[in-house]
Amino acid sequence: MVDNKTQPTQNSVLDFVETIVHKQRKADALELLDIFADVTKQQAVLWGSIIGYGTYSYQTADKKTHQSMRTGFSPRKQNLALYIMVGFNEFEEKMQQLGKYKTGKSCLYINKLSDVDQQVLRELIQLSLDEMARRYPICVKQDV
Repeated sequence: MVDNKTQPTQNSVLDFVETIVHKQRKADALELLDIFADVTKQQAVLWGSIIGYGTYSYQTADKKTHQSMRTGFSPRKQNLALYIMVGFNEFEEKMQQLGKYKTGKSCLYINKLSDVDQQVLRELIQLSLDEMARRYPICVKQDV
């Protein structure tokens, strides 16, 4: 199995956001930085062209361990892609309250941040993080 193409980098998140040409997308990305930082209490890390928060490890069928972000977003040319890693099946009620969006398996696509209720978005991110913590407990390494 091939390792994940998307890996965390040391590149500056703000420098990445500054390269966004689309004015509304850049403004939305700056607002999303605040929203995700507030909800996750994590520092943003650039994973290729994805701004990620937190990490988790998972094992594939071939017993290889991989690492990915717990949540995040990517300001793409055509829309904003928000990564709700657990998918949306468990959040049907919240999704009905969210506003205008499309979904993929674990991606929430919005054209602009004003298309969605930002409080509901915050709640959705938190619910996703709670479910990720249940499925993939956060292990803190301590010195003994």
